[in-house]
Amino acid sequence: MANRKPAIPEIIQRRRSRVLIARGYRSLLLRVLVLALALYLLLTQVFLLTQVSGNGMFPAVKDGDLVLAYRLQSEYAKKDVVVYRAAGKNRVGRIVGREGDVILLDDSGDLLVNGTSQAGEILYPTYAGDGCTYPYVVPERAYFILSDYRTQCEDSRDFGAVPAPQITGKVITILRRRGI
Repeated sequence: MANRKPAIPEIIQRRRSRVLIARGYRSLLLRVLVLALALYLLLTQVFLLTQVSGNGMFPAVKDGDLVLAYRLQSEYAKKDVVVYRAAGKNRVGRIVGREGDVILLDDSGDLLVNGTSQAGEILYPTYAGDGCTYPYVVPERAYFILSDYRTQCEDSRDFGAVPAPQITGKVITILRRRGI
């Protein structure tokens, strides 16, 4: 009886079990692929995850921090922090002027937008750069973007207003990278 042949119902049960296991693996693989595709689309079309290089937005955003930006934003408001492309690099900055706004920087380091002082919570003075002549009128479909650490970075003062298509997304969260 040690070498007995399996009965037909046992053979059917084993084959059925193998088929069910194979179906389970195929279903799992399909779900993993769909999830990977959804994540890929989210991180390439809807959101942008990028690492900040430099201390241009210090103290709000520090060198090495990760920022998550929303790509589908079509209009931006003053004081929005955005990721944009200028002078061949991705940069992070704060919008201080929109189309038609008049920007004026004087020798004392004051920033005036449409005649109103914009000191606010920015601790550093705002001196004029070489890229613009003041008073500067922001062109149509463009934004005047400044960094928060204004004495140590390049921004719209150096290369002018940023056209709307060069803004990659609005920053929605900051992920601190301490010792990672």
